[in-house]
Amino acid sequence: MNIDHDCRPRVGPSSRTDHLADRGADGHPALSHRTETISYAALRQRVDRAADGLRRRGIGRGDRVLVYADKRIETVVAMLAVAATGGVFVPVNPQFKKRQLAHVIGDCAPRALVTVAERLATVRAAGGDRVEHLLTLDGLAAEAAFSTGGATTATVDAGTVETDPAAIFYTSGSTGPPKGVVVSHRNLIAGAESVAGYLAHRADDVILSVLPLSFDAGFSQVTTALAAGAHLVLATYLRPGQVASLCARHRVTGLTCVPPMWRELAAVEWPAEAAASLRYFASTGGAMPRTTLNGLRRRFPRAKPFLMYGLTEAFRSTYLDPAEVDLRPGSIGKAIPNADVRVLRPDGTECEPGERGELVHRGATVALGYWNSPEATAQRFRPVQPGNPGLREEVAVWSGDLAYRDEDGFLYFLGRTDEMIKTSGYRVSPTEVESAALATGLATEAVAFGAEDEKLGQRIVLVVTSPCDTARLTEALRETLPSYQLPRTTVVVPELPRSPNGKYDRVALRRTILEAPA
Repeated sequence: MNIDHDCRPRVGPSSRTDHLADRGADGHPALSHRTETISYAALRQRVDRAADGLRRRGIGRGDRVLVYADKRIETVVAMLAVAATGGVFVPVNPQFKKRQLAHVIGDCAPRALVTVAERLATVRAAGGDRVEHLLTLDGLAAEAAFSTGGATTATVDAGTVETDPAAIFYTSGSTGPPKGVVVSHRNLIAGAESVAGYLAHRADDVILSVLPLSFDAGFSQVTTALAAGAHLVLATYLRPGQVASLCARHRVTGLTCVPPMWRELAAVEWPAEAAASLRYFASTGGAMPRTTLNGLRRRFPRAKPFLMYGLTEAFRSTYLDPAEVDLRPGSIGKAIPNADVRVLRPDGTECEPGERGELVHRGATVALGYWNSPEATAQRFRPVQPGNPGLREEVAVWSGDLAYRDEDGFLYFLGRTDEMIKTSGYRVSPTEVESAALATGLATEAVAFGAEDEKLGQRIVLVVTSPCDTARLTEALRETLPSYQLPRTTVVVPELPRSPNGKYDRVALRRTILEAPA
């Protein structure tokens, strides 16, 4: 593999995630949220003070710190501060309810939990009182932990190196509750420099962050902006008109969304100044419908479209060069710089052009594995032969995604090898939805699957056996599931089909439900 020297992870102090805050000029804007903007110098100062507050509570190398808060400047500061201590930050989706939060707390056993006052009731209901340090970004605890004045102890354990864990991102697997993907400082910085490189981020860029920071692609907007010393504007996606207004107000130059968001954004009127300043728009988390892409190109005639593919286990994996968008419809492009992405057979040999196989990613961004899950790690993170005698086998991530490559090496996504549902840019395990339905006591049997949907990519279909009050079931699920995990369709059937080994026959059920006459 040829390594792009511009995308190599830096060594020394800059190889730690929090040192991305040192990349910008002192007086240059670093982060904005609502009416507040702070410079790179102020960001570094806040991170140092927050890290000092955490160290005073004993947080150090390897300690997990769960961050469960809405997107704001203090949330980013908290994550970088954890990295500065040598600890491991765990960003939790703000949409998580008690059920999902309790799983994360129980799984990663955080030593500290950082949240906001309005979420304390949910945190305590999820078992947060058992965490040694329960801190808030606002209020008296914030004053003590995140606003300490005076000298700081802004040093880190000398044993912390770039291959140590930096963060745990929870992502849905094909079965069971979410799994924690453990990423190192090297993973985050190598990914940031690679993506910032092909997106050509510069210090004068203004990047609008609308994806959740708990989503690897959302957090990468933080790291790729800071890596270039650019200005990052933080916002929570609520409605498309709000995004257009923020782009106009801040003269945003770069924006990354998932396809359902882009579909909404393509349908609204954009202020002329917003369309004029945007130099690129990027999409991840699913295929971009051609009609949406064409609509966006009409909206932003000067902006370059970047179509990206990635998985949490390897940060970003591929992108399609804007010059190839019209020449390679449907392609997910080629590997990002400093990565190698291939289509392999189950035995590890490379597929021929046009032959379907599994996408396998190797390189500096491949994660360390799944937290507290050695079996799942061994299944997904497996070696590939380097092809040179005497060299050790290199661990790669086997994505579970089916693809093929053409004669020119461009990749095309075909689907999943498992039953994962891809909706609104999220991966959702059918088991999560089924377990939540059964836990209500209103359903005795349940099967969930994804159905193609123009707006969402896939919509979640839940099939339950009779008798079942679907209205009561839907209301009960709203109390326990994030909005993106809620079934859009619930179907009641007399019984669920089973395979000869007694398992639910999902293929037959999907065919029956989706092909039934209206």
